[in-house]
Amino acid sequence: MPTYITLLNWTQRGIESVEESLDRDEAATKIVESQGGEVKDVYYTMGPYDNVVISEFPDDESYAKAILKVESEGYITGQTLKALSEEIIRDFPE
Repeated sequence: MPTYITLLNWTQRGIESVEESLDRDEAATKIVESQGGEVKDVYYTMGPYDNVVISEFPDDESYAKAILKVESEGYITGQTLKALSEEIIRDFPE
């Protein structure tokens, strides 16, 4: 399955209820799973992003549905990076 790296920042609403962030993580995982995806890792980070999530989905459409649903709740905004494995890079035509 394709891998997605999502760089997240809390919105003002998310910061105001930061104590509920672990509960929101669980709810987001359920949304991911409802689209056939799997959360591989979640990191709380220092620096320009508040969280980094690594997930796998069957396809871009499934990922898009999940991230739009999660972001529509208003607690986070994000940027998406679609990750390519070394195997994919090795298979690029010369």
